[in-house]
Amino acid sequence: MQRLKGKTAIVVGAGSIGPGWGNGKATAVTFAREGAQVFCVDRNGEAAEETVRIIASEGGNATAFTSDASRAGDVEAMVAACMKAHGRIDVLDNNVGIAEMGSVVEVSEADWDRVFAVNLKSAFLAMKHVIPVMARQGGGSIINISSIASIRHTGVSYVTYAATKAAMNQMTRTTAVEFAPKHIRVNAILPGLMKTPMVEHSAGLAASYAAGNVEAMWRARDAQVPMGHMGDAWDVANAALFLASEESKYITGIELVVDGGITLKVS
Repeated sequence: MQRLKGKTAIVVGAGSIGPGWGNGKATAVTFAREGAQVFCVDRNGEAAEETVRIIASEGGNATAFTSDASRAGDVEAMVAACMKAHGRIDVLDNNVGIAEMGSVVEVSEADWDRVFAVNLKSAFLAMKHVIPVMARQGGGSIINISSIASIRHTGVSYVTYAATKAAMNQMTRTTAVEFAPKHIRVNAILPGLMKTPMVEHSAGLAASYAAGNVEAMWRARDAQVPMGHMGDAWDVANAALFLASEESKYITGIELVVDGGITLKVS
């Protein structure tokens, strides 16, 4: 449908931690399929290049860029490179995230700081440098990938993940209000239990669910969801596409829950 024709989108976290489709990778490809020029950013340069190769093989337009999104200098360079390559930024998708296991008693100060830098500071820095560009252009759409862990205890002990995502929600709301007069929309997506490479490669999650057995973890997570199965990266990508497109032009500051109904349950 070319819903993003003529737009340039930055996807931060456009690679994948392993084989398969992570949220950022699927989102980058979805944006390209809908006509956007996609600036694919990842700390792992080869992962970003893989996403670009997929987009190019389908006739799309994409550029790879290696950046540590938790470092101000890297983010500033990322925005400058995107502007040099494409001349504008219409969409920013903040899709970087890690999950460190542990409660407030168990997690170390170093791990606390690291997760906050990766999960929250990265989105702050990206918005800090992209919003002035969007303001000069006359508007844009920012999509922050949060989690249902920001609004519910999911049964998994990872206080750093939950706290960073909750803070992301409030940062999304306040930024949405402050920059609405500039026609910059800022929204969050809250994925539920998703079947992605990040989850598959998390030894802590597998241990929490099924003593390290990944297949048993998949079954346990499927059983938790009212729809009877987990979501996947394409569910998140399609939600991001809606928020990036003009179809959502009167929507800002929302938390779009994509979870198969799990947050509707009492237990």
